[in-house]
Amino acid sequence: MKFAKRFVVAVFLIYLLPALASAGLWAMKEHPTGYRNARWSSAGILPEAKADNPAAIYVYSAMTGGLKGSIASHAWIVTKQEGAARYERYDKVGWGTPIRRNAYPPDAYWYSNMPRRVLELHGEEAARLIPKIEKAIEDYPYGKPGGYHIYPGPNSNTFVAHVLRSVPELGVVLPPDAVGRDYLPNGAFIHVADDWKDISLSLGGLLGVSAGVRSGFELNFLGLVAGFDVVNPGIKIPGLGYFGTGYQLGV
Repeated sequence: MKFAKRFVVAVFLIYLLPALASAGLWAMKEHPTGYRNARWSSAGILPEAKADNPAAIYVYSAMTGGLKGSIASHAWIVTKQEGAARYERYDKVGWGTPIRRNAYPPDAYWYSNMPRRVLELHGEEAARLIPKIEKAIEDYPYGKPGGYHIYPGPNSNTFVAHVLRSVPELGVVLPPDAVGRDYLPNGAFIHVADDWKDISLSLGGLLGVSAGVRSGFELNFLGLVAGFDVVNPGIKIPGLGYFGTGYQLGV
């Protein structure tokens, strides 16, 4: 009985209280009333593709819309071949063609929310990894109509997390508010990175633990993630997100 009480108290303090605080902060801000009223234009973060000559890879994340925007974000991938005149953006969404290509500007606001940079890579390494990214996108097992479930996944973040796991050289994981990132495709319970630098255990994206160079140490409870990072020092607070050096807003 004591253990059960302590468990409930720990869940409340570590997961529910921060999530409620995040929801309260969200409620105090102004938000678009719907999809049509939201801003989807470029945030002006990226240079024109023609002016960004080297090959490039970006991963962005932004808080999403509606009440879920108080605790959950949406992630996408942007690539550009050397000398290319345009960027290529890839999103997984729940409407239309599941994996959307160039449906929005590469650095667009998402439901009026500013993008956060998760990854930026240029030059020869980016050129080497772009084919691997394209192969991972092609191999994503939920890329067809019907392959989207907003919670606990597979959703937009499941898609980007799949690409990051498939190309571990990218060296990052999605922010803790990327609900759905811990849903392992094809019903897998465990994922060990090809370079052995990260390991994840997950029960359908609802409960899990991750540890390693990229993840730090994380505990997932019902999609909410708490943990800490050592390589990029910071803490991960459910709902409120990441506080440290790992992710940058509007850069």
